[in-house]
Amino acid sequence: MSRIITAVIALPFLIASILVSWLQPLFVVLAAAAMVAGLFEFYVLAKRRDLKPDAAIGYLAAAALFTVFYFHDPRPSADLLMMQMIPLILIVFTAATLIAATFRGAPFDKMIASTGATILGVLYVVLLGGHLVAVRTGFNQALSADLLCFFFLVLMGSDTGAYYVGRAFGKHKLALSISQGKTWEGVAGGLLAGLLMATIAHFWFFKELPLKLALPLAAVMTVVGILGDLTESALKRSAGAKDAAKILPGHGGLLDRLDSLLFNAPVIYYFGLIYFSG
Repeated sequence: MSRIITAVIALPFLIASILVSWLQPLFVVLAAAAMVAGLFEFYVLAKRRDLKPDAAIGYLAAAALFTVFYFHDPRPSADLLMMQMIPLILIVFTAATLIAATFRGAPFDKMIASTGATILGVLYVVLLGGHLVAVRTGFNQALSADLLCFFFLVLMGSDTGAYYVGRAFGKHKLALSISQGKTWEGVAGGLLAGLLMATIAHFWFFKELPLKLALPLAAVMTVVGILGDLTESALKRSAGAKDAAKILPGHGGLLDRLDSLLFNAPVIYYFGLIYFSG
């Protein structure tokens, strides 16, 4: 029940921020808040293993990357500028993280792991997730709304299908060493639900995306989402945690909800860039 209540409260704000053009800033604020919370949770997980990620440098790098994604323009010349800025930010971020770890007096036996955690948190949460901001702000209102509605409809549908089919019929474990709850039956349920949502999206609001592309895209997103889910489960297992946090009743932490979204954000962005802007 708590899962449903959380979704009922959050979904109207998300839907409005996607469909209403003048509420674009709300989407940006929601995305920024989710990434800050997700990065915080990632660093908390790292600290459970006595690592010392440099959160201050991590948040600064996250803000810089987020800004680049916010001002993204999908036109080829402008997109090239964005592609040049991201490596520059990552180079400066990596060097700054290593220099800070060298001089702050941290235990040197954990320096590699701690600096790695600092960098990985930003790459995982912001470099991946920032592509959703680029979809919302870089494409025109109609296309961004269609892409994002398709994105969330397919992923929420596949996640729901995998959850309930897995609970009802799950017998064959998908990756027991990583997650005891994931089953092949759940994968099948998630895939069917994702394909169904893609079909509904095509006939409901996204006729510009033909079924011959919508269905393979949904299948890829479902598989990528499952891999993202397993990856987040592995991260939690490495930290000895059941949930990334307890911020969302019935869902755990933000990372527990963002896992499939983060991995799929570049998928929907580059699909939109290549197919609709190519």
